[in-house]
Amino acid sequence: ECGLHFQLRLAESSQGYKTIEEIRASNATAASAMPNIVLLSGSSHQDRSQRVAGRLGLQLGKVVTEKFSNQETSVEIVNDNLLELLIMNACKVASPSRVTAVILCFPHARQDKKGKSRAPISAKLAAHMLSVAGADHIITVDLHASHLQGFSDIPVDNLYAELVVLQWIRENTAEWDNCIIVSPDAGGAKRVTSIADRLNVEFALIHKERKKANKVDRMVLVGDVKDRVVILVDDMADTCGTICHATDKLLSAGATKVYAVLTHGIFSGPAISRINNVAFKAVVVTNTIPQEDKMRHCPQIQVTDISMILAEVI
Repeated sequence: ECGLHFQLRLAESSQGYKTIEEIRASNATAASAMPNIVLLSGSSHQDRSQRVAGRLGLQLGKVVTEKFSNQETSVEIVNDNLLELLIMNACKVASPSRVTAVILCFPHARQDKKGKSRAPISAKLAAHMLSVAGADHIITVDLHASHLQGFSDIPVDNLYAELVVLQWIRENTAEWDNCIIVSPDAGGAKRVTSIADRLNVEFALIHKERKKANKVDRMVLVGDVKDRVVILVDDMADTCGTICHATDKLLSAGATKVYAVLTHGIFSGPAISRINNVAFKAVVVTNTIPQEDKMRHCPQIQVTDISMILAEVI
């Protein structure tokens, strides 16, 4: 029931929205009466998996991963992690009653439609591979496009990191009650309006145009940010061209400070050098993806923990 109906943005107790403290208390209660669950983790983010297991009062199952001597190297780490997950679904032959795949950053999520004639829709392939490999249920966080849930023949629960984002803003931004929430593209308008409503502040958005992938051609700000603290909210940052151009646009429009709050910090290619060259107050990401190495090269990056949400859903 919880796994099927838990929507973080709409998580409600009988008195209203759940707080972080209520979720922690709920996790502690559930941990003392967990059903017969085995929790397995791939190698992509062991620290987060240990945090989730700890909140549930469980020990991670033993998983041995290795590569043969003729191992091949992939230029995209997500491919290795996806293949590892597909192979782990081989536990289906051990007769479990159900296999749930928890994939926080869904692979190939931005390849959700044809960019040009005869181009593949790789996100649909990833969803199909998971169901064929034996998954009965998929749990993910902040899908890049909500219609990805329809690509799979098995139930897909898209959780929202909104509660964690709200907590970070309230605890770490002294001027949050007079800030303005901004989406770096029109596609994130629903996300920022929901957060702005919960904080009772204003919102704005930036219209962007791309001529090709990972390259923004033009940006137009819709809204007034003059003399305001801006919190730029998005679901993911890859090469960071969008959020860096957006920040430059906001500062030139009169914003006093810019915080970037993201769910998935992919930070590939020139991302770190771009962040270091832009006047962010902070770039905040959840730990859906490990960030230890990136943080050593970029002091502006901060990480907030999302494991409580996963423990609640599990």
